[in-house]
Amino acid sequence: MMGFCKDSKPGLIHRVFSCLAGALLIGFAPYALADAEPSFTVQGFGTLGATRTSSNDAEFVRDLSQPRGARQRWDARVDSLLGVQANWRINSQLETVVQAVSRYRYDRTFSPELSWVYLKYEPSPNLSLRAGRLGTEFFMMADSRLVGYSFLTVRPPGDFFWSLPFYNIDGADVSLIVPLGDDLLRGKLFYGISNGQLPLAANQWKLDGSVMAGGYVDYQAGAWLFRASYANLRFKHDLPIDDVLQANLPPLFVAQAAAYLATGNTRSHYYSLGAIYDSGPWQLQLMLNRTRQGSQAFESSDAGYVLAGYRIASVTPFLGYSWASSESRGNALNPVVAAIMADAHVDQKTSILGARWDLARNIALKVQWDAIRGEPTSIFPYRRESAAWSGKMDVFSLTMDFVF
Repeated sequence: MMGFCKDSKPGLIHRVFSCLAGALLIGFAPYALADAEPSFTVQGFGTLGATRTSSNDAEFVRDLSQPRGARQRWDARVDSLLGVQANWRINSQLETVVQAVSRYRYDRTFSPELSWVYLKYEPSPNLSLRAGRLGTEFFMMADSRLVGYSFLTVRPPGDFFWSLPFYNIDGADVSLIVPLGDDLLRGKLFYGISNGQLPLAANQWKLDGSVMAGGYVDYQAGAWLFRASYANLRFKHDLPIDDVLQANLPPLFVAQAAAYLATGNTRSHYYSLGAIYDSGPWQLQLMLNRTRQGSQAFESSDAGYVLAGYRIASVTPFLGYSWASSESRGNALNPVVAAIMADAHVDQKTSILGARWDLARNIALKVQWDAIRGEPTSIFPYRRESAAWSGKMDVFSLTMDFVF
C-alpha cells in the first residue's frame, strides 16, 4: 500500500495495473521473485490539517468514528493523523504487514491503534491470500481512506463514505487477477469479524463480533478502472440507548421500544459501483452506492459523487459534486423512538472546489471548500446539532499530506 502511495501522481492507477499486466502476460512463468532476498522496510504517512465551518449549529466530522467535530473556529482534530507501516518480505511468496495509525477517535484521544496486521501468501503472480487484520475495501479506494496523500481531495467525499465507518476486519481474503488481452480482471472475496467502537452521544456502540462478508470485481481497461462490489454486515450488539429510553419512557414501554430499535442480529447490505480515469493531466472519478438497513434504527440510503481534476504543472485544481439521501421510516412507536430514528436521516448535496499542490515528491498541500446544502432534518452524521440547524454549511479545509 505505502509503496503505491509514495508515487501517487496522475497516471498512477494505469501504471500499477500495467505493471501487473506485464507480470501476468509473461505466461504465468515461475514467480519472477523466486530468488528474492528477505527484506524489511518501514514507511509512514500523515496529515496536518485545519478545518472550520460557517455554522455553530452542528459539528462537522470526517466520519462516524469521531465524537466531536469542527465549528466556526479552526479545528485540527478532523483530518490530522499519523501512520507507520512495516513490511517484512520473508521470501518470494510470503510477506507480513503491520500498520499503526494515530488519529482522533471514538474516545476523544489520539491513541494509536493497529489498523492492519496480516500475513500475505502469493503462490503465483495472479493469486493472493491474506489473513489477519485487513482494511475494508469494498468501496473503491476505501482501504486508503486514511492516507491523505493518495487522494486528490482533502478527504474522501463524506456523502459517499459516511455510510462506511468500518476500517478493518479480522479475517481473510483471496484475490485473483486474470489477463484479458491488454486488460485485466480482478476479483476478491473476504470474510471477517468487524471490530472497533462508534461514539453515540456519551456512549460507545460496540462493533466487536459483527460478521462482515463480501467481494468485488475490478476491470482495468487502459486508463479506466471499474469496480462493482457487495458486502453485508451482521451486527453483534444493540445500540447503547437503554439510558435514553429509560429516562424518557414509562417502564412499560422501554422493552417494547428497545426491541423495535434492536440492531443485534440485523444485517446491513452495501452495494457499490465505481469508475476512475487517470491519464495525463486528467483525473476523473464517479462513485455510486446503495445501503440497505435491516434495523428500524437506521435508514436505507443512496449516495454518490463525481470528481474531476486537471493537473497544471505541480498544481491540480479539482471540482466535484456529491449527494446522499435516505428513506425515512414511518410507524415510529412514540416521539422518543422517532427522535432516535431521525438521527440516521440524511438529505443533502455538496459542491466541492479545491486544489492540490505537489510541493515536493512526498508532500502535497491542499485547500478545499465544501458547500453543503441540505434539509434541516439532515443531521447524519453531524455532532451536537442544535434546533437552529438549517442543513446548510460551508466547510473550509487546509491540509499538508506527506509520506516518508
